[in-house]
Amino acid sequence: MKPKVFITRRIPEEGLEILKEVADIKVWEGELPPPRDVLLNEVEEVDGLIPLLADKVDGELMDKAKHLKIVSNYAVGFDNIDVSEATKRGLMVTNTPGVLTDTTADLAFALLLAVARRVAEADRFVRAGKWTTWGPLLLLGKDVHGATLGLIGLGRIGCAMAKRARGFGMKVLYYNRTRKEQAEKELGIEYVELETLLKESDFVSLHVPLTKETKHLINKETLGIMKTTSMLVNTTRGPVVDEAALYQALVNKEIAGAALDVMDPEPPQGDSPLFDLDNVVIVPHIGSASEATRAKMAVIAASNMVAGLKGEVPQHLVNKEVLRLESGQ
Repeated sequence: MKPKVFITRRIPEEGLEILKEVADIKVWEGELPPPRDVLLNEVEEVDGLIPLLADKVDGELMDKAKHLKIVSNYAVGFDNIDVSEATKRGLMVTNTPGVLTDTTADLAFALLLAVARRVAEADRFVRAGKWTTWGPLLLLGKDVHGATLGLIGLGRIGCAMAKRARGFGMKVLYYNRTRKEQAEKELGIEYVELETLLKESDFVSLHVPLTKETKHLINKETLGIMKTTSMLVNTTRGPVVDEAALYQALVNKEIAGAALDVMDPEPPQGDSPLFDLDNVVIVPHIGSASEATRAKMAVIAASNMVAGLKGEVPQHLVNKEVLRLESGQ
């Protein structure tokens, strides 16, 4: 009998075809995530699970999934998975790193341009029939070329943002847990402490993982340090930003604008007050949403799954310590 795999949403066919060769797969066809009770029921007999970020994979689920061997997340991040609980149970956890770096950086820079030049606001202006003439003061935005970009976090996507910024002649500052001197030389960027970055940057772009330390990293205090003319871009995780504090900072003109690919929660429950602000651009978590990238993610997630089901070590294993536990070390 083939092993069984449950996939919590339809992924591109390139990944499904790989999985069909080695497993009996079942795909949740709904646009919304499977309800919790459905998910708990579906995992009872499966050997492999491919969840998305909206699917919580915790101890309760793992206790239900008696035959589960591997959780292959269709994402780079894995904060939806309790990795420590998975490791205790000998479950492999994998992700899809690297492949979406440039695509996400493209979107992050697009958001930066959009909020700086009021693109979404101008589009609404035209569609509402308000464009009656050209005027010297109509929808004035902020220059991106020659401005200072502050990157909080310098992983793959942060570095890709720095490369794009160089094309616009921007000065790039960065703050990271560890200084990366080689990247400084290669990218022509400057390491500064977080407070200095917030004080000096015209645009602040977030590229940190969601952890206990980074939750609400952008809050009333840190927003208060930023320039009143500065703008915030978030393509990482919604909870990194305290949205209530962001709203107040925007309303009180403590900062000039924000562009968000992610929110907390996702999707927003009810109407977020941020929706009412013209100086905010919001898109629905589409950082990796190009046809080519999403297909590559599906192939990686499927390949990770196949390796795990065969008892091999997946290329993108998150919890490598599970191998030591399996070997008795």
